[in-house]
Amino acid sequence: MTGRGDDRGLQVRVKKKRGLTASSRRWLERQLNDPYVRRSKADGYRSRAAYKLIEIDDRYHLLKPGQRVVDLGAAPGGWCQVAVARCLSGGEGAVVGIDYLPVDPVPGATILELDFLDETAPGRLIDSLGGSPDIVLSDMAAPTTGHRRTDHLRTMHLCEVAADFAVRTLKPGGHFLTKTFQGGTEGDLLTMLKREFRSVHHVKPPASRDGSVELYLLAKEFRGAGRRDEESEG
Repeated sequence: MTGRGDDRGLQVRVKKKRGLTASSRRWLERQLNDPYVRRSKADGYRSRAAYKLIEIDDRYHLLKPGQRVVDLGAAPGGWCQVAVARCLSGGEGAVVGIDYLPVDPVPGATILELDFLDETAPGRLIDSLGGSPDIVLSDMAAPTTGHRRTDHLRTMHLCEVAADFAVRTLKPGGHFLTKTFQGGTEGDLLTMLKREFRSVHHVKPPASRDGSVELYLLAKEFRGAGRRDEESEG
């Protein structure tokens, strides 16, 4: 994506108001001055996060027409919008999102309002998808507590659960993309992904805010359960 500097001269300031905290004012100013937020409104995307997936896909070419895609932590629906646009073609392909938060309908996608940690969630996702996914996407993050270490551990747990779902359900050759945070404690996860996939990358798309500890882990070309069975027999 280009043109980030087009809006550089526009700086909106939010005046101090009674009842508006300094942190809330800074958040409002950041939103109002964020070119990705403005562009998402112009392009019809639910959130600026849509551009993170667009930028990653433009670089790594994950999403293709006719694929089945699972979107974990789908609210507010921006990643589902991108997946529908790039994967649904001529009646082929499917996109299923899940989130415990309500999501307005996304044309072409099925949205499950359900916590992914619910024991029924994996089965319902596969049933709704109509088969094994080609791609598992996860933009899940735990609600923040303000304690960085706690927030990191909680989000890493979601990342690990998403990875477990991916290796249990993906088609051979499929891909897994998940949000993570800088800060360690991901050694075991990386070891598992490197064993199960042909390549693993750390990705920070330009749409991730400067200074954010957010990263994405991209695991490409799932080796498949058959390979693991052969290794265990050998």
